[in-house]
Parts: sequence; structure tokens; C-alpha cells
Amino acid sequence: MTDYTELLARIAARAREDEPPAAGLPAPLTQKQISSAEERLGFHLHPLLAAVYRDFANGGFGPDYQLLSLTDGPTSEQAVDAYLDTRAGEAGTEWAWPEGVLPILDWGCGMCACVDCRSEQGTVLLFEPNPGDPDAAWWVDSPSLAAWFEHYVNDTGWWVKAEEGEDLDEMPPWPEARDRAAR
Repeated sequence: MTDYTELLARIAARAREDEPPAAGLPAPLTQKQISSAEERLGFHLHPLLAAVYRDFANGGFGPDYQLLSLTDGPTSEQAVDAYLDTRAGEAGTEWAWPEGVLPILDWGCGMCACVDCRSEQGTVLLFEPNPGDPDAAWWVDSPSLAAWFEHYVNDTGWWVKAEEGEDLDEMPPWPEARDRAAR
């Protein structure tokens, strides 16, 4: 098991630098709450994602619109509910949601950051449905969740580049989207 202590400390420091929510960051979840969420999902969270929710906060920090609460959070949208609702609502259609891909951040306009909890490294995916083509809606945002959080900590993510007017054509498509959605 990987030790995420140093990265969690840097995430916490960065989150405290950002403008905090009026009520402060949501309290972290207990292991029992995380286990209950995993049971509802039908899969385990990536270990770093579980550590963030258990050892730091139940969402409420991160780039732009901030991480969704996993469950039992103060925000109206929660990651577990978003996954289950989307999986059920799109099942059997060309827009079927891939198994094990948990939305963690809503970018707005239908776009969201998601963690592939089935991948060892926790690949972070960008779901961008706006062009209207389900075969071109999934992109690899970051090869690992750790790298994605490094981008957040260091202000080097695509979202920063987009704000600065840079072209974002460098994201590769996620080749597993269609196969994983069929499960």
C-alpha cells in the first residue's frame, strides 16, 4: 500500500490557501462511512481517493468547482449518488456510464472529472459530452490521481491553462470507454 502522507499534507496546505467555504471544509469521513459508500458503489475507491475523504475532508476543496462530497456531505451533489444515478439513467444507451468510474468534480456544462477506480493508478478522466458524440466524450485528464492532485497543488492542470487561454488539444482519448460502459 502506498503512503500518501506527504501528498495529503500538500493537498491540505493548498486547500487552506484557497478561499475556504463559509462553513469551512467538511469533516472527513470515517472508515465505516467509506466502506458503506463502497458497498453502495459495488467497488472500492482508489486508495488515494479513500485517504483524501477519510484523512482530510469530505470534498469541498480542489480546482474550480471543488471535489464533490463522497456521501453524507453538505453539497447537493454527492459522488456516490451521481455515479449510481448516471449508471442507472444511461444504462443500455450509447451514453452508458463506464463501470467503476466515479465522478469527483463537476466542471459545469455537463463536464466532470472522474476517477477510474478500477485502474491501479486511479486514472483521472474528463467526461466532456458537449460535442454530442459518445465515442468522443471521454479523455485522459491525468494518468494517475496522484498526478492530478499534483496539478491542483502546483496550479499546472489543464483548467489553469484554459483560464490562461491555452489550447487544450493535448488530452488523449480514453480507449476503454466503450468497453467499460457495456459492462
